[in-house]
Amino acid sequence: MSAVLYEKRGHIGLVTLNRPQAMNAVNTPLSQAAGAALEQAQVDPQVRVVVLTGAGRAFCAGADLKELAQGNRVDDREHPEWGFAGIAQHWIGKPTIAAVNGYAMGGGTEIMLACDLAVIDETASLGLPEVKRGLFAAAGGVIRLQRQIPPKIAAEIALTGEPVSAARAYELGLVNRVAAAGTALVVALELAEKTARNAPLSVQESKRVLHQTWSAGSDWEAEVWAINAAAVKTVFSSRDAREGPQAFAEKREPRWEGR
Repeated sequence: MSAVLYEKRGHIGLVTLNRPQAMNAVNTPLSQAAGAALEQAQVDPQVRVVVLTGAGRAFCAGADLKELAQGNRVDDREHPEWGFAGIAQHWIGKPTIAAVNGYAMGGGTEIMLACDLAVIDETASLGLPEVKRGLFAAAGGVIRLQRQIPPKIAAEIALTGEPVSAARAYELGLVNRVAAAGTALVVALELAEKTARNAPLSVQESKRVLHQTWSAGSDWEAEVWAINAAAVKTVFSSRDAREGPQAFAEKREPRWEGR
């Protein structure tokens, strides 16, 4: 059985972590397959959005502690630059959406934090319990959490290791939607469809500018406007930039080419 399933649903690439018997805990085969799936989605011009979810009742329980206890590695040795699960440090230019269908503590939360958008099942919870085990959230949890929510709240989550409910995660802005029980993937796919209907190049450049200007001290600095100007040049000189207004004028759906 493959540790990760990958399928295309129209313009959406669906990546499913597929070790349900181990709550989708991350081992080497999963890291290798997940990283490869993201690469496959990145190079496919038909894929505009990527959704990540888990098989069974869990999203991801983090690293496979049984593997670690035996002295085994859980990463992809050929692609250490992709980080935990082949995902945590694996940049792709297309939007990523986490469909948190169940248990997602530790590394599961870190995968969610690495995604651009997130939907969580109302019965699921998040958290970074690593400190309870003599570890720390090394796969981006400590780095990303404080960038996505107020620092003192991030510190409380990271230092106490206590879980965060779906409702609290939404209140804090950690997730975009709370889905009714059993519907996280359905809601995430709806969000993906809304995104995929937009011009691919426009979406990808918007994502790039969001990330590259995040650390700027001020929105008046020349550096951020240089990044913005590069996106303007790419997007406004594209065929899609002509197609969008033309489709609007002709009262029809645009036919995007991604160029």
